[in-house]
Formats: sequence, C-alpha cells, structure tokens
Amino acid sequence: MPPSPELDTTVPVLLLRTDPCAIHHGSVAIARRLGRLGVSVYAIVEDRYTPLAMCRYLTGAFVDKPTDIDSLLSWVQAIGDAMQRRAVLLPTDDRSSVFVAEHAQSLGSRFLFPHLPPELPRLLANKRSLYVLCHRIGIPCPEYAVPTGMDQVHEFIARASFPVVVKAGEHSHCLKNRRSGCVVETPEELLALFGPDGSLLQNIILQEYIPGEDWIFHGYSNPLTDCFVGFTGRKLRSHPPFAGTTTLGVSMLNEPLREQTEAMLKVIGFCGIVDLDYRRDERDGRYKLLDFNPRVGANFRMFEDHAGIDVVRALHLDVTGRTVKSSPMIEGRTFIVELHDILASVTYLRRGEMTIRSWLRSLSGKRELAWWSWNDPLPFLAMVARLLFRAGNRGVRTILGGTKACLHWVARWVARRGFFWADRLWFRPSR
Repeated sequence: MPPSPELDTTVPVLLLRTDPCAIHHGSVAIARRLGRLGVSVYAIVEDRYTPLAMCRYLTGAFVDKPTDIDSLLSWVQAIGDAMQRRAVLLPTDDRSSVFVAEHAQSLGSRFLFPHLPPELPRLLANKRSLYVLCHRIGIPCPEYAVPTGMDQVHEFIARASFPVVVKAGEHSHCLKNRRSGCVVETPEELLALFGPDGSLLQNIILQEYIPGEDWIFHGYSNPLTDCFVGFTGRKLRSHPPFAGTTTLGVSMLNEPLREQTEAMLKVIGFCGIVDLDYRRDERDGRYKLLDFNPRVGANFRMFEDHAGIDVVRALHLDVTGRTVKSSPMIEGRTFIVELHDILASVTYLRRGEMTIRSWLRSLSGKRELAWWSWNDPLPFLAMVARLLFRAGNRGVRTILGGTKACLHWVARWVARRGFFWADRLWFRPSR
C-alpha cells in the first residue's frame, strides 16, 4: 500500500453552502474527514443546532448568511479576513459553485480553490444547457424536452413512451413534495403533476426513461497541475426510489466510464471536484450522462484509493501545492444513508424490485455510514431530532388542515340548511 501524502494542516477549510439545507450528510462527512486528519474546518450553517454545527470536528460555524449576492460576497470576504490566512473554499451545493466561479477574482486573494471558466458551473448545473453541451461535444445523454406551456406537454405525451422522468432544471428548484425528480408512469399522472392550469410548469425537464443500471462518477481534476483522481461505483437504491439521490451505493471499478468522463472533463476544461450520475442504457450499452454536479457530492466517502485519497483530500493537497499520486481505488466500499435507505428499501420491497435476501446482501462489505459515528454521535442525534420535528409539524398541519376542511363543510351545510328553512318559513307566503 502506498504511503498517504501529508496534508498541510495549517491551511483551514471553509464549507460554503447557499441553498438552505440544515440536514446535509455530505458536509458532516467533510468535517469529519478533514478534522480527523488535523485540518481546521469552518462552515456556514443555518443555525447552531444543525447536524453540521454539532459535529465535534467542526472548528467554527458562521450563522445568518445574507441572501443577496452582493451582501453574500462581502460577508464571505469578511469571514476570510477573520480567519487571518488563506483558507480552502469548498462549495457543497451547485449555487455555491456558481457563486465561487463567478466571483473568483474577488475571492482569490482570501481563499484557495480551483479556478475554471466562470460561466462553466452554471452551464453544467442546469440540465437543459448540460444536454445541449452533451449533444455538441458528443457525450451520450437522454432525449429530453423543455416545455414552456401545456400544449408542449401534450405534444410530448403524444410521442413519448411511458414511463418518463420529470426533473427540475436545476437542483435548487423542486417539484411537488420537495422532490427534484420523479418517475411518472402514465400521461394522467404527468398532467396531474403540473396542475389543471399548468401553473407548476416552471423550469421543468421532461426526459426519456432509460432502462439500465445507475452508475456514479466522483472525481477531482486540475489540468494546470496535471492532477486527475477518478472513482466509479453503482447506485443501488435512491430516495425517492428510481429517480432520487443515492441512499445506498458501492464502489466498483469501471474503466470505460472513467476514461469517458476524463476525456469529457478535458474537453470542457473543468477544474475541481465533480459528482456525475450516469445510466448504462441496456438498449445500446452506452453510458448516458444524467446529472453533472460541479461540486463535491454528498456521498463522496463511498470512494477512496489505497493511499487514502478521496476527492476532498485530493483538492486540499492540490490547491496547497502538494503532489497527488494516483493509486488504485478500493472496490466494495458500501455507502449507506441510514434512515433514507430504510424508507427507500420499503418501497423497493413493496414493488417487488428487491427481496429480503437481496436487501441483506446489499448491506455486505466494508460499510461507510452517512450519519452515525461512535466518536461523533451528535450529528446523528441532531438529524433524527430535526426529522422528527419536521414530521410532527407536517402532522399538525395535516390535522389542522383536515379540521379546517371539516369545519368549512359543516359551516356550508348549516348555511345551506339555514337558507332552505328561511326560504320556506319566511320568504314563501303561506297557503
């Protein structure tokens, strides 16, 4: 086994997230990973009681971030000044990646990060512009449509083969029930998703459903230093099932997919961490690109090589001037997002997509848990508490909504009966 390269532990890291997401296991994993290696990790959080803020490996947290871009830029610059030395700036969502790339000149004097064309992250994070780029440079991707009105939805229904996939054009947008994507089985279900007047038809991608296996690529690329680290693996379960984020995956070497992705990153000139979703189309055997996330993926700890390098460690080594030597990846690392995978597994079992035996088999191998850690349990407990609080609020709203609807129905019934008897006893003359 090759020796692990030493990190410059004097260079801290600031985790930047602009989309509100108090429960994010990827940020907790970054804090644990770098903190255990002796690196000071700071983060921008929603409040002091998020799972990330409760992590023992987080050195410091900054709360109450501004919402407008100019104020956010000034605030991040002020944080950089307060840290008293250049820190590695690590975005953990698409909007943050776009923000860093588009303001690289203003942030570069205070932070270390890979530099790339400023327009590239925004282009890659939007599925419409991503698929246009794929067609232009010859990268396999699904057939898709971007409807702007219900007439175009009906046209898509007339030519499409169901099921189809409905996705938000950007990860910062959601469909109903806070989903970023779902599989739709029938035309009626598709029409119901948009509402009777098409009012929910905003920034939506209609995509062909590709039968086949789900594959993942996580990597770090920097053409300027000739650094490339790439990992491949299988997505076995997701939440929501079949069209959501990974809840269980396993690292598996796929050299053709790795080479295909490396060639694509060189063509577009990407520099930084990437998280890509593919599906191997069983009809033609090609790996078709579904999503391109120009930042670290929440499940990056699924992957590591025999020198102990993952994408986060590779980035820190590279931007601090260290050499990153390639080493064979470790296969069979099973990554589990605990509670969400339980919910996903119930659906897979109910639909007959999985048996109890195959479920048990899927949990075998070297397991990496998203939340639970024996020496850092508070993030897990904070996550459970916040999920229970959400469920309780949702239940109260449902009960109150049902009570309101019932009282409304009773009031309407009383009013109707009142008008009926008033009409009979008062307005109608007696015979």
